[in-house]
Amino acid sequence: LSIFRGVLKYKPMTALLEVLTNDDTDATPSVSSNLSYTTKKLVAYGEFVYSLADDGYSFSDFLQRVIFQDENKYIIDVANGKIPSQTVVNNAARELELFSQLTKLTAETIFGEIYNQTYIPQFENTPVDFAKVYGQRLKNVNKYGYGIFATAKMFRIENDKIVPVTTADEITLDSFVGYKEERQQVIDNTKAFLNGKPAANVLLFGDAGTGKSSTVKACVNHFYDQGLRLIEIRKDQLFSLTYIMERITGNPLKFIIFIDDLSFNKNDDCFSMLKAVLEGSASAKAKNAVIYATSNRRHIVKEKFSDRTEADDVHHSDTVQELMSLSDRFGLTVYFSKPNKQLYLE
Repeated sequence: LSIFRGVLKYKPMTALLEVLTNDDTDATPSVSSNLSYTTKKLVAYGEFVYSLADDGYSFSDFLQRVIFQDENKYIIDVANGKIPSQTVVNNAARELELFSQLTKLTAETIFGEIYNQTYIPQFENTPVDFAKVYGQRLKNVNKYGYGIFATAKMFRIENDKIVPVTTADEITLDSFVGYKEERQQVIDNTKAFLNGKPAANVLLFGDAGTGKSSTVKACVNHFYDQGLRLIEIRKDQLFSLTYIMERITGNPLKFIIFIDDLSFNKNDDCFSMLKAVLEGSASAKAKNAVIYATSNRRHIVKEKFSDRTEADDVHHSDTVQELMSLSDRFGLTVYFSKPNKQLYLE
């Protein structure tokens, strides 16, 4: 493998390679040597089947998963509108054919005569035409994505890395009661974003339990098959925004950077980072990303009456204005008010 070499790092592949390279061509024709060869091969094979557990013990499902999420030169060029060289195309075609052959592999073909002489664990394997299915993904790479972003709808930051959310909220747009007009503003903005039209960063603010966060997640679930993904970050992870923007720049997918329950103290170090992104700083903002944030307060920065009377601030009015202006950096603010009695009962 030269294009899809990243596939070799996964345990099922390393175990399978050990199985296939444990042959008995050099073994002397004795019972002990044949037994040694068989034992080594069976141990490696057991590890191979065991490593397929997360894919339902299906080797073909495993191959599809890791091939589709592989970040290689071939798919990155296609995603960026470049024409891959003929060498890359030829190598990729040959390797995809090899993967197709592997989906026809069975325990019996691996062990031959030994298969009928001892217990051999089974694994699932269904023939797949990888040239066809991978070709379809290349044509629709702006919807399917590649790499880690082809594996899930929603992601989070963990140890300064983007990781998929394995138990993402599956809420849908038809699950809500009330707040139809408020949700429609968010839906329309998201549609514009996906269609390449000007879209605003959105602040959803208002009372707790009115569906602010759920609205954002429902939008992602609804528009996922159109190439929308969500990356959720906490307030204390805002310094990761630069890393996130660098990671998604040039990606054909569209991303909502989601900040839930956002609020700041006036001396918060993360304040300036978010402000730079919202103002469209060239070094901080990716063209394929928008910021959606929720908050229980209209003015995100907590303010006290004493803050308005600080005697040692020469330009105090400018300071107050800066603190209050962060929420104005969101192009769209949507207010989710406390429900009236009729809506609450409904």
